[in-house]
Amino acid sequence: MTQSFAELVSDFELIDDWEDRYRHVIELGRELPAMDEALKSAATKVSGCASQVWIHSTTLPHNTLDLIGDSDALIVKGLIAVVFLMFKGLSKADIVAYDAQAAFAKLGLTEHLTRQRSNGVASMVKRIKADALAA
Repeated sequence: MTQSFAELVSDFELIDDWEDRYRHVIELGRELPAMDEALKSAATKVSGCASQVWIHSTTLPHNTLDLIGDSDALIVKGLIAVVFLMFKGLSKADIVAYDAQAAFAKLGLTEHLTRQRSNGVASMVKRIKADALAA
């Protein structure tokens, strides 16, 4: 994914219709690189999501994380992409301190997701922050 989170916010400001925003999120999910099936394990599965979600992180130089993920639901895969964009290029310390709820508010996602999906996104964020702390 070459887009930044700031660019995603700008895109969302230009898209008036929520259904179009929803489609954009799904397209972002389609752009995620494929996750190797071997990485889809109990260790990478994110609990607290209604759909199947897997996130794997690797520490990169400059103290950042490389994130790869997948889901069995298209919209959830798109939400994974959004979460990854939020953390893209941030140091592990910045990931831990990042206010993901405020970022989602900029996109208007919090008011358009079901409670289950919102809980799932919170679980993804919690997992990535835990990975950043542990790495």
